[in-house]
Amino acid sequence: MKFLDEYRDPAAVARLRDAIRAAVTRPWVLMEVCGGQTHSVVRHGLDELFPPEVSLVHGPGCPVCVTPLELIDRALAIAARPGVIFCSFGDMLRVPGSRNDLFAVKAAGADVRVVYSPLDCLKIAEQNPGRTVVFFAVGFETTAPANAMAVKQAKARGLTNFAVLVSHVLVPPAMEAILSSRANRVQGFLAAGHVCTVMGTAEYEPLAGRFRVPVVVTGFEPVDLLEGVLRCVQMLEAGRWGVENAYARAVQPVGNAHARSVVEEVFEVTDRKWRGIGTIPHSGYKLREAFAEFDAEARFAVGDIAAEESKLCLSGLVLQGLKKPHECPAFGKECTPQTPLGATMVSSEGACAAYFHAGRFRVL
Repeated sequence: MKFLDEYRDPAAVARLRDAIRAAVTRPWVLMEVCGGQTHSVVRHGLDELFPPEVSLVHGPGCPVCVTPLELIDRALAIAARPGVIFCSFGDMLRVPGSRNDLFAVKAAGADVRVVYSPLDCLKIAEQNPGRTVVFFAVGFETTAPANAMAVKQAKARGLTNFAVLVSHVLVPPAMEAILSSRANRVQGFLAAGHVCTVMGTAEYEPLAGRFRVPVVVTGFEPVDLLEGVLRCVQMLEAGRWGVENAYARAVQPVGNAHARSVVEEVFEVTDRKWRGIGTIPHSGYKLREAFAEFDAEARFAVGDIAAEESKLCLSGLVLQGLKKPHECPAFGKECTPQTPLGATMVSSEGACAAYFHAGRFRVL
């Protein structure tokens, strides 16, 4: 398949592997930001191709994983309300709240549905005028345009029985928080290609300049990721920093102007709490005042629901690149996909799930 097979070509992978080994002369710690990239690295065993000087750690680029525990609990409380049809992407259903998850609420009789697009929820709302349809709007900048468009169309159609529970987070502030931490050991980033497809690359330039780090925008296939690592290592070895685009087939410097426009119309930037990490200033979206009527959190008055993280779960350290999943004492023991302590073990982009399903670090 064009634009897929050639990015999994073993000969190209071998050439890039050899180039990385030839380029590196000292230890470097790189972080791939996106959970999809993490799964590709682990599934294809790319981390086993690097020389010992190159260490790849995993970042907070899994939106499901960083959705705070109390927001999961708020979703569960809304979903259990009579007269509510609660809609979500499928990977949110297994994410544990304080006591249970959306699957358990559904099993208890709540109307919880998996959708493939937030626009599907508008059809459901039109078909069920006597019930309130709530969509769990989770994601990074990648999913924000479709979620914003759903809200915009709901307003245009006068769908008063539609609302969104917003949990949008932004990548650059999370990278800044990692680089600002005293415990940080990341020296270069592989930025998420799909986020940059929407937002472009310009917002990474000040970050790279301020912290003097290379940021290389990459895709998700083996050749993409190895090309990103090679460029990052070459920049580090030369003492250079800045932003390079290794995913030019999809990413333009200005991103997608139409997508950005609808996001800016519907959402505004706000502080957001990240699961296992804490509050990061200016790191998320909330609905603008003009669309406040669609705010499910306010409509159902669940904003005061709070929760405490499991003390056994080290997902926050994993998401900051300070621990690898198998370094958590609960990994594969108290925490498995069947009995998850945190979202990183059940999300399709979670680092812990990637390690567990790969089987290389599983405790037997």
